[in-house]
Amino acid sequence: MISHLSGTLFEKTTQSIIIEVGGVGYEVFVPLSTFYALPEKQAPVSLHIHTHVREDALVLFGFFTRLEKSLFLMLVSVSGIGPKLSANTLSGMGAEELLRAIASGDAHGLQAIPGIGKKTAERIALELKDRAAAFSDEAEMPPIETPGTEAERRMEDTLSALLNLGYSVKMAKAAIEKAKILVKDKTLEGLIKESLKILS
Repeated sequence: MISHLSGTLFEKTTQSIIIEVGGVGYEVFVPLSTFYALPEKQAPVSLHIHTHVREDALVLFGFFTRLEKSLFLMLVSVSGIGPKLSANTLSGMGAEELLRAIASGDAHGLQAIPGIGKKTAERIALELKDRAAAFSDEAEMPPIETPGTEAERRMEDTLSALLNLGYSVKMAKAAIEKAKILVKDKTLEGLIKESLKILS
């Protein structure tokens, strides 16, 4: 099974991308959280991969962070939730916010995600609450953000994403500092989006 891909970003859309590795193009479906962290076309890219096996095909799903992949795998373990809905769920809510919502059993908050109805949200909260809480503890992700821990790592990940897109360290850091003040969505993808708006 393919679990990781490093190559050249040949093509990208909000639904899927193509990574060229050794002259072979691999189509990889990605959530929006990963899409917004991607570099420009023809740039090097590296993603965590989940290979979904169907009777008629092998379908690849790619993730910018290990947390995204871990959440994806948790979601597909829930009855009635397939890989595409799992990816859509990650597109509708930041990975850290999603983990906290599941760990706290916040079915109402999960219903705000497009494609997630009341019954599905309740099933996710019921089946994954304990696993998500244990994962949060293991990953040392506090339910309330504390300076110098998760926030600091998020800044580093945002900086890394901007550098991968070709921005200088000085420009990227300046944009991130402004984004921290302006953005309401404090997730990694929220900061990346706001930083890119400032840089555009």
